[in-house]
Amino acid sequence: MSKVKDGDTVKVHYTGTLTEEGTEFDSSEGREPLEFTLGEGQLIPGFEQAVIGMEEGDETTVDIESGDAYGQRREDLELEVSKSDLPENIDPQVGMQLQMQQQENGQAIPVQITAVEDEFVKLDANHPLAGKDLTFDIELIEIVE
Repeated sequence: MSKVKDGDTVKVHYTGTLTEEGTEFDSSEGREPLEFTLGEGQLIPGFEQAVIGMEEGDETTVDIESGDAYGQRREDLELEVSKSDLPENIDPQVGMQLQMQQQENGQAIPVQITAVEDEFVKLDANHPLAGKDLTFDIELIEIVE
């Protein structure tokens, strides 16, 4: 039986939890397995590393520190924006997800509203899992190629 190596396309089932709290944040159970090619940077580095060397049917649990997941939280990704700069049809609420356009390349960045004041809103462009250590239970379903 062959082992997963860099460049292979695989299918896995997984459940992701926050290491400290044990709270589940994502799972493929009840859905199609996740299919990805190792080495293409589609997933966080720690997840890809955990799959290398597995054989079909293998299961593993891996703890991934934030640096090998979504990185540390960055204060420079938290900003205040005047309410007048928001689209007119938006009634800003804490927790609401929006998208901003980067000025340099026009790429859309997801942001979350973290506070609503009289004249401005606070936005956070950090990934929601930034700064968090993660635990994944992974089952290798198939090596596709």
